Amino acid sequence: MHGVLLLDKPPGYSSNQAVQKVRWLFQARKAGHTGSLDPFATGMLPICLGEASKTAGFMLDASKSYAARAVLGQATETGDIEGEISREEAVPELERAEIEAVLTEFLGTTQQVPPMYSALKHKGQPLYKLAREGREVSREARTITIHSLELIDWTPPVLDFRVYCSKGTYIRTLAEDIAGKLGSCAHLQALRRLEVEPFDERGMIGLEQLEAMAEAGTIDDSLLPVDAGLLDWPVVRLDGEGLKRFSHGNPVDGISADPGLVRVYGPEEIVLGLAEVDSGQCLRPKRLFKY
Repeated sequence: MHGVLLLDKPPGYSSNQAVQKVRWLFQARKAGHTGSLDPFATGMLPICLGEASKTAGFMLDASKSYAARAVLGQATETGDIEGEISREEAVPELERAEIEAVLTEFLGTTQQVPPMYSALKHKGQPLYKLAREGREVSREARTITIHSLELIDWTPPVLDFRVYCSKGTYIRTLAEDIAGKLGSCAHLQALRRLEVEPFDERGMIGLEQLEAMAEAGTIDDSLLPVDAGLLDWPVVRLDGEGLKRFSHGNPVDGISADPGLVRVYGPEEIVLGLAEVDSGQCLRPKRLFKY
């Protein structure tokens, strides 16, 4: 079973639990995802099954979009509804125009300090484990890019916004920082991932629907092609001796393609693997698909 599934992750599942559930439904040998979601969050979790798992590492840099709901006036230990309230502050009277002006301050490339409740590691230990022990360590700020940030609704103290951002952006931290600029504090009440480039929300499938398809014997219909996440990569087509060499993991000379990463196809439009064309027009295999 090989392909990419755009799972609409339900709340209460860790990303790994969701992957294992999907893997079991498909009876797939291998499965992996392209970027985790917190258990309380919902929405798009691309899951790569079988040979598609070899493409997951190339999709980790994808930009993403989210719909988020923040509650102003209360901060929690985790930055979301899963943590205990750690601080309360008054919520100023705010007009939409004031909030929208603050949101524009976050656009572009900036620095963000990751939260303690995250899977990032400090000396081999995940930060969230240290946080649960009551320990806090300094974290290096990371460069992120906010491409767009839109106010959806403001019904005090609830702030709904949509954000399109680079990889590595913590929406919990963004919500806290926005609240700080507005003169208060906040935590996330809800978070839904809508897009993971190049995929949008129209292709998502929920677990219940997937289970029904498994019972009906149509679960294969939910899968996108193995290379669905890399459709912006050029294609090199091989046959004859070049096809034979590539299939055995050997480089192929005399390729007419610009240098860079490519998808390699054989006869009958079957994707054989991923490769890189060097400046000498040599095709060097990086991942071979074995169906």
